[in-house]
This record gives sequence, structure tokens and C-alpha cells, in this order.
Amino acid sequence: MTSSYDRSSAPPQPPRSPQPRPGISRRAFGTATAAATAAVTVAATQATATRAEAAEPAERPFRAAPGRHSRRPNILFVLGDDLGWADLSSYGSPHIRTPHLDRLARQGVRFTQAYSGSATCSPTRFSLYTGRYPGRTTGGLAEPIADRSAGLEPTHPTLASLLRDAGYRTALIGKWHCGYLPDYSPVRSGWEEFFGNFGGALEYYSKLGLGGEYDLYEGDTAYKDLRYYTRVLTERAAAYVRRDHDRPWLLNLNYTTPHWPWIADGDTEASAEIVRRIKAGDPAALWHRDGGSVEKYAQMVEDLDRSVGVVLDALKRSGQEKDTLVVFGSDNGGERFSYNWPLSGNKGSLQEGGIRVPAIVRWPARLEGRQVSDEPVFSPDWTATLLELAGARPHPAYPLDGTSLAGHLLRGETVPDRPLFWRVRGERALRRGDWKYYRGKDGRDRLFHLPSDQREQADRAAAEPALLGELRAAWERIDAGLLPYPATR
Repeated sequence: MTSSYDRSSAPPQPPRSPQPRPGISRRAFGTATAAATAAVTVAATQATATRAEAAEPAERPFRAAPGRHSRRPNILFVLGDDLGWADLSSYGSPHIRTPHLDRLARQGVRFTQAYSGSATCSPTRFSLYTGRYPGRTTGGLAEPIADRSAGLEPTHPTLASLLRDAGYRTALIGKWHCGYLPDYSPVRSGWEEFFGNFGGALEYYSKLGLGGEYDLYEGDTAYKDLRYYTRVLTERAAAYVRRDHDRPWLLNLNYTTPHWPWIADGDTEASAEIVRRIKAGDPAALWHRDGGSVEKYAQMVEDLDRSVGVVLDALKRSGQEKDTLVVFGSDNGGERFSYNWPLSGNKGSLQEGGIRVPAIVRWPARLEGRQVSDEPVFSPDWTATLLELAGARPHPAYPLDGTSLAGHLLRGETVPDRPLFWRVRGERALRRGDWKYYRGKDGRDRLFHLPSDQREQADRAAAEPALLGELRAAWERIDAGLLPYPATR
């Protein structure tokens, strides 16, 4: 796949020596000439930078560098919200430019077949925080959490609580979406610090949530800040990484960008209209079904890219870049205006477009850059990986469903052959190797060979009945060990 940093452009032609036109003073002419010269200089500089990037080595298949050593890493785990698999220019977007995340990919490993733990926000977060299928916990059955009746039980071990007990500082900045106060909170589930929102969505300026409630908190206390939310989170995250930490740290940085409502920085009129509708009792105001566009969505993704760049710059200036493991991903596939080509489906579906996401890993002390991995991985794998890299152990009473990639990333070990499992109401999916078993809401079992058909259009169920039966049975064995969905009314 061609990425933005593999493209080159022709150098600009040198400007002709300009001559003053009749009626223009020498001073005005000089000013115009200087401006034209500056514009050409900027264009030449940009073209030179583009050619320099194009001249750099292309991505190569991943290979571990086992001779390297380091201390336990800091961990910066950044999540976009509803960011589609191909929404980054390094993943093929033709109209969205993400230079900071593209640079992160050049400095590390870009995964082409990474998946979220579920097809919507909160169950994926459950799978990442617990390292287990969402269906192992009552709160994970909500797809997604929409009221105060469910959440991540504070007694359940989490990535944060296990790392905290292993000597890490822990913080979560941004979207939680794993339950509401008074029963559920990041600071009750292992994060020593929390600054962000509890719900699934909020208006970017007013911080009003789906029920019209104010939803920006520091710890369990409301915090007033009516500036654009992505900016506020970025400032907090940059300040956190700049601290003089006395221990290694975990920072979960969970942006709401580019989740609806479709409001970019500066869109104060659109913000005011949504706030008016919320206060008037419109329960669907935040869904913004009558707003947004491909262009507005691109603005939001590019703003996310700039914001991550600010945090990464703060990390570099702090002197911790080499020893910090950065993971970037998304909580599920793209939504209405996302660019998912060539995948089918989007958020809410177990087709590839609903669960395949961008994933980038950078750790300068241990991983070489400009690498690409086609290894299938999903959210619970990151949990298992981070625990092992940090020297922490899972709780024996809560075995992980993810597989650690530490041996693969650091020593080149083969990732164990195991199925990737998903379940949402009305759909099921399981991937094993190159094959994917999928049943949609129509109840029909399908079988796809993903390397040759990532768009999931060539159903091989009739041609491979034995394999279909094996994968269906594997899905049902896992499902039998999960909690059943509550009956719907």
C-alpha cells in the first residue's frame, strides 16, 4: 500500500526575474517580489522534504532486533475514537493527511491486520483494560454502555491495577466509557489519576453528554473548562509526560476525536446549535445525523494527528522518547464519514470495516523503524504484551484471553496459532490464520479467505464445508464460556 511518505513530487521551477509593471511603485514592486520569492522558497523547501522522505528506505517486513536491551518502558497508549482502518495517510487515505502519525509509523512498526476487541466503544475498552473478551464481564455485555446500570467492576484486575502493583505510575486522560459515578471510575480500577469524560460522547465545547449532563472530571470531581476538548486533553497529556516521574508510567490517552458530533476546533456556531438542542430535550442532538461531511471529518482526523504530534514532541523534549513504548490505535472501525476502503462494513458490524483498525507501535530502545507487520492481533493481545514487557503478571483468577506479542516483537518468536474471537448481538466472527468465519444478522454462515478477499465478497462456505464447520465449532466453544446476553424487552 502506498503511503504519503513514499510519494515524491517534481521540484518547482525557478522563478523568472520579475519586472515592475507600469503604474506600480518600486516599493510595492519590491514587496510583491519578496513575497513571491518567499512563496517559491517555501514550496522548494516542502518539495525537498518530500523528496527526502521519498528517498528514505521503504517499509520492510517486520524482523525483531534481539540484541537490544532496555529498562522497563514507560507506556503511552493512544486511542482514537471511531477512527477507521484507512483514515490515516500511511494506511492509504487519499484525502486525509496525518504527517505526525505517519512519522510515528516510520519510526516503528505499522500493523496492517490489527483488530479492536469489539465493534463499539465500551466493550473494546473492557477488552483492552482486562485483557479478556467483553463477554466475560456483565458490563462488557452492553454494546455500548448507555446508562448507569453497568460498568467495569472495581474488583476486576485491569492493565492499570496490575501495572500499578508492579511499580508503575498510572493515569487515564480522556474518554473512559466503562461506567458512571458513583459506582464506576478509572480511579477505582487502578488508574491513580483521571482527567476526562465518563460517557460515550460529549459536545466538544460545552462538555454536555448524551443526557445533557456536564461530563468533564478530574478524578471524581467535575472540572470546568469550556475550550475545545481535544486541545484540553492534549495539554493535560503533554504536561503528564513532561513530569519528572520517579517510576515508569502508564498513560492511557483516549481522545473522543473523530467521534460525532462533527465539530472541529473553531466551529462555535455548530457547537451552540447542538447545545441549544440538548437543552431543549433533543435526545439525539449529539448524534448529529443532520450534520458533518467528509471534509469536516478530515479536519477532525487531521486535528487528532496534530494533537498526537504535540504529545509526542513533549515526550521527546522530556528525554524519555527512547524508553517509552507508544501504541496508537482505535476503539473500533470507522463511522459515517470514515474512509475504510477496501473493507466492508463499519462501526457496529463484525465485518472487517467494523473491527479492523490502524495500529502503530514504537519503542526506539528495542524496535527498529520502517517496519510493517501483517500479523493478526487484537485488543486483548496488547494487554498481555504490555503486562509482560512491564514485568507484571495477570491475576490467576482472571486468565487473559489475549496472547503476548513480547516474544515476537523482541526476540522474533512465532506468534502462537490461536483464534481471534468476536461476538455482538446478532453477529459472530472468528479468525484463524487466513480464514474468517462470519455470521451476520441474517443468520447465514459465511467463510472468507482474507488475504485474497479482504472485502469479504467471495463466500467460500460451500467450497470449504469442513473448514466452515471447524471454525463455527471453535466459535461456539469460546462462546459457551461467556456470559449470556440478558433478554431484551
